[in-house]
Amino acid sequence: MVWTGRNDGDDALYQRLFQMISFEKEISPNDFILHGFAVDEGVRRNKGRTGAKDAPDSIRRNMANFPVVHSNLILKDFGNLFCENQDLETAQQKLADAVAEVVVKSARSLVLGGGHEVTFAHYRGLKKAFPEKRIGIINIDAHFDNRMPEEGVGATSGTGFWQIAQDEKIHSLHIGIQRNSNTLKLFDTAHQFGMKYILADELFYENLPFIYEKIDRLSEKIDLLYLTVCMDVFNAAVAPGVSATAYNGIFADPVFMLWYRHILRNEKLIALDVAEVNPSLDTGEKTARLAASLVNEWLMYSDEN
Repeated sequence: MVWTGRNDGDDALYQRLFQMISFEKEISPNDFILHGFAVDEGVRRNKGRTGAKDAPDSIRRNMANFPVVHSNLILKDFGNLFCENQDLETAQQKLADAVAEVVVKSARSLVLGGGHEVTFAHYRGLKKAFPEKRIGIINIDAHFDNRMPEEGVGATSGTGFWQIAQDEKIHSLHIGIQRNSNTLKLFDTAHQFGMKYILADELFYENLPFIYEKIDRLSEKIDLLYLTVCMDVFNAAVAPGVSATAYNGIFADPVFMLWYRHILRNEKLIALDVAEVNPSLDTGEKTARLAASLVNEWLMYSDEN
């Protein structure tokens, strides 16, 4: 049982997430609908360290004990989706279909990865529901994930944005990009596709106006917003449980929380996922706890929209 925690009482003032989580399959406007994408086939194809398929339940366990801060919060857990026989494409389509069903009913999509191959699936679901809408993506990540799929390998955890860009003009902002994690070819591809980015080195307090401007400029050009967080953007000290650790990654410090909450307060935000938590590499569930905390921030700040 993953949804367990400290029970201080059943009154609404004492409620924690594990006490109010619902498993009913009905979707209503403004509900948060949670899916686990228990898949890391894309990581395997990308020659990374597998194990992210076990992350959804690890993140759930770390979410369970958070207090409920809004009495009108509705969070429903629709369970996990899996990848059978290394058929990533079918698994991605299943998630896309599930996401489309959620957002077309004006509910909000929350997905726990899984490898970062979740991005293409999550985006496809939003596009299926709203084919005429301009969907913006904010990708908090050390990597662009815009590599062209290799022949004989297919889609991976590192090809999502290349795949999206093949279908239409991409509207994306990538925050936390590391120069030592992306080849010149990937930077060139980002420029060709019009992918905007903020380097990890630019994420400091005095630069907050520039960061806000970049976020707001993207928001002005789109109809709907999707936020994806790849946990390998964070420093290995706070996120050791990822396939590609970063000695110089960012921290979830007060500056990060300012611009992260700025994104969460955006009224166009309808979908969020976290990716690349690998429980087999984690230390004391640090990475899963951080991922759970980032998800919980949306649950807390959603009431302001």
